[in-house]
Amino acid sequence: MKTIFIKYYYWLVILATMAAASCSSTKSVPQGDALYTGASVSAVNDTIAKKKNRDVQKQLGALTRPRPNKKFLGMRFKLWMYNLAGNPKGERGIRGWLKYKVGEPPVLLSDVNLSHNVEVLKSYLENKGYFHAKVKSDTTVKGKKASAQYSAITGEQYTIAAVHFPDSSSTLSTKVRESMPNTLLKPGDPFDLAVIKTERIRIDDYLKENGFYFFNPDNLLINVDSTVGNRQVNLYVSLKAQTPEEAREVYHINDVYIYTAFNLRETTVADTSKKNAEFYQGYYVVDRRKFYKPKLFSQAMPFNPGDIYSRTEHNTAISRLINLDIFKFVKNRFEVVPHADSSLLNVYYYLTRLPKKSLRIEVRGNTKSNNLTGSNITLGWKNRNTFNAGEILSINANAGFEVQYSGQLRGFNTFRYGAEAALTFPRFLVPFFNFNTRGGYMPRTKASISYEILNRQKLFSMNSFTFNFGYNWKENSRKEHELIPFTVTYANPINVTDEYFEAAANNSTLLRAVERQFILGSTYSFTYNNLLGNTPTNGFYFNGVLDVSGNVAGLLTGAAGKAKKGDTVKIMDAPFSQYVKTDFDFRFYRRVGKNSVWANRIITGIGIPYGNSGELPYIKQFFSGGNNSIRAFRSRSVGPGSFKDPNDSTFFDQSGDIRLELNSELRFPLSGIIHGAVFVDAGNIWLWRENPDKPGAKFSKDFLKELAVGAGVGLRFDFNFLVLRLDLATPLRKPWLNRWVMNDIDFKNKDWRKENLVFNIAIGYPF
Repeated sequence: MKTIFIKYYYWLVILATMAAASCSSTKSVPQGDALYTGASVSAVNDTIAKKKNRDVQKQLGALTRPRPNKKFLGMRFKLWMYNLAGNPKGERGIRGWLKYKVGEPPVLLSDVNLSHNVEVLKSYLENKGYFHAKVKSDTTVKGKKASAQYSAITGEQYTIAAVHFPDSSSTLSTKVRESMPNTLLKPGDPFDLAVIKTERIRIDDYLKENGFYFFNPDNLLINVDSTVGNRQVNLYVSLKAQTPEEAREVYHINDVYIYTAFNLRETTVADTSKKNAEFYQGYYVVDRRKFYKPKLFSQAMPFNPGDIYSRTEHNTAISRLINLDIFKFVKNRFEVVPHADSSLLNVYYYLTRLPKKSLRIEVRGNTKSNNLTGSNITLGWKNRNTFNAGEILSINANAGFEVQYSGQLRGFNTFRYGAEAALTFPRFLVPFFNFNTRGGYMPRTKASISYEILNRQKLFSMNSFTFNFGYNWKENSRKEHELIPFTVTYANPINVTDEYFEAAANNSTLLRAVERQFILGSTYSFTYNNLLGNTPTNGFYFNGVLDVSGNVAGLLTGAAGKAKKGDTVKIMDAPFSQYVKTDFDFRFYRRVGKNSVWANRIITGIGIPYGNSGELPYIKQFFSGGNNSIRAFRSRSVGPGSFKDPNDSTFFDQSGDIRLELNSELRFPLSGIIHGAVFVDAGNIWLWRENPDKPGAKFSKDFLKELAVGAGVGLRFDFNFLVLRLDLATPLRKPWLNRWVMNDIDFKNKDWRKENLVFNIAIGYPF
């Protein structure tokens, strides 16, 4: 009985507070006026579907002005704060801050201009093809509050009967007519002024691609004939008689000048004479100090002198020059060639250099779900335009560590030291071929060599050498390719402790982790990404990787035949690996509301060893669990399959040949830079072949029952330049138990919390 009384007491307090706030909202309303609470709009139209009619009402409602005071949980909070502050003398002090910074003055009925709103709504309806629409308005006043009502009788919407393009034989009219197949104006579609305006821009874009440099959308007319009958209109696309002569001309590229040492502080235009320029394949390069080989610009320019002007190629040239990463600024201008026999444009590019050499230092911190805490420091040196044709030489040295101060991994600290040198060429280096790509991105050839020492205290040390040679190119801003035809990795253990060997006596996987490995192969990667920026949007991301190793080496050494006899072929005293591996990462983002996003990811991968290899190299296998994977399980601890290490070994990470992972996360803003998230993760890894040391690890038809599932909540602190992520997750299904574990959840139990609550700290979003 007491509980019920307390419950109703709280409800009474809440209702009383809301009533008080409601009364105070009209406190500052002047005598003879009323607080404006908003407008309602009704649209009457029996000729269209109910859903479309609701959409019309919604659009009309968004056009009425002014907007009423904002509400929060049913209360006009800002107005309430405005009234609570009273009449302070100025903006200083708490009352001044409440009134002028937090508060919001009342929106009054006297602020509403009904006749203006009626004209706005009527104009909108006419622009949408409701040519005979009528709009009426009224107000309702109740005490100190008032609202507005608008009633629209839209009538039947006019549709397009036919679209006529100019039939003149002039060059300009012919080009306008050529664009007709892609017109946005379709017979049968509703009349819409916004679409007509967009059609003018579309035609202008088409003309700009075909040499009409001085044309603009205002030179076009689209006349409407509404006398056709049957609620239809004819549209006539035509050119204004006042269209200037220069806008009717097709312009060609004449001379192209490239100034390689432009100073932004200069106010005078660079010298356009040819005496100081070097002519190379149609381009005049002004480079007095010979910083750049002229072939660099012939590769960067997507057009040649004599070509018809194209706005796309104009923008592409700027993008490709910036993409070289050797220029800080790129600007250009076009100039009509005076007294020419035809319409010609001279083009001038002004390039401001980036510093030739640069040095950077980068320090990172990380915390993993297995309680490992660490840091990494990278010292990088870059030399731009190394051989005077846009090449970039970069050398990076890095050192890092991961330690655990408590838990099972205490004392098993990890230290890494390494260095990498890479040389990038802004073109394809292919023997006997000379070709280029289109679009705003320069193709690249990259050769890199790296060396790393990994020291896991009390366990082992490993040094590794890697060499890569490959190509990277983009079709456009969304599609990217990377082909590495030649990659070599050699890993060699240099110190394995007795403690590690003792643990490996009962686990062959531990021995594989420290095997000498030689990988000679090729990889290809394709990425498609139609997401722009970080704003909530609808879109998807795809990355697919094909990794093949040992084909050439296998043919040369006859590894396939020797493998049948049980022999293993070695190179540099290490067995070389043969396998085929694919990996696919698909992400889908759906905008939910104004600033919220529903993010989803599916990852699949499979690696098949063959010939000289009985299984994938350890460094090429798949892992699952951790702050960018299944966050309810510690890093690399999931699987394979339903297998669970009976010794709960902390010496190694679980690995597999097959991977499946599914993630879903709802992201939403909370306050300012703070965003929240609710997520569910599922997945696992499996082995391709049976392993007697790991029962239940092989992939089977029951793989769905072996998925690990976890869920949790998170906070993201978005500082624009970085995102700090905090996630708290718990398992919902444990594959080694072959059951759901929701009924085991007990937040009051200390042991349960220690075993099942996983806290992740990370930089950036998980996907």
